[in-house]
Amino acid sequence: MATPITASAFITALKKEGVTVEEVRDWRNHNRNHKGPWGPVHGIMIHHTVTSGAKETVDLIYDGRSDLPGPLAHGVITKDGTVHLVGHGRANHAGLGDDDVLRAVTAEDDLPEPNQMNTDGNRYFYGFECENLGDGDDPWPDEQLDAIERAAAALCRHHGWTEGSVIGHLEWTNQKSDPRGFTMDAMRKRIAARLK
Repeated sequence: MATPITASAFITALKKEGVTVEEVRDWRNHNRNHKGPWGPVHGIMIHHTVTSGAKETVDLIYDGRSDLPGPLAHGVITKDGTVHLVGHGRANHAGLGDDDVLRAVTAEDDLPEPNQMNTDGNRYFYGFECENLGDGDDPWPDEQLDAIERAAAALCRHHGWTEGSVIGHLEWTNQKSDPRGFTMDAMRKRIAARLK
C-alpha cells in the first residue's frame, strides 16, 4: 500500500531507470479523479492496446473512446521503447477485478485465478498500455520489452515493491487476455533481476 507517486517523481524514477520518456500534452492534470479516488496504490498493471502506429495509439490512450473517456492508462509504451506519459491520477485501464488478486498483489504473494469482478482496479493500480495488436502474432521488439521492464521496475523501486506487485490485465480479471505475446512470469523474472 502506498501513496501515488507525484508527476515529477514519476519522471525522475523512469529516467533514473534508463527509460526514454515523452510527456504528452497536459498529462500531469489529465485524470478521472472526479469519478472516484486514486490510491492507495498496490501495484502495476500491464496491458496491450490492440492498435498499431505509435501516434495513433498514444492519442487513443490519452483521449479515450466514445464509450470510455481517457486517460486509458498512465503511460503508453510504444514499439520503439518510449514511455509516453498520458495521465496522472485515476485512469480507465483496470476496470473491475478480483479482490483476492488485489490481496495477493498487496502481499506480493502467489496470484489466484481471477473469478470475480468485485473490486475497482482503477483506484489501486498504475497502468501501462503497450502498443501491440494483441493477436499473438504481432512481435514485441526487444526495446519495448526492455521499456516495460524498466518502467515497472522504476515504480517498484520508488515504492519498495518487488516484482510481485506487477501483474497483467489477464491476471486481474478472467474477462481479458492482455498482454498476449509474452508471459507475465517471464516479465516478472526480468523485473526481479533488474531490482537486484
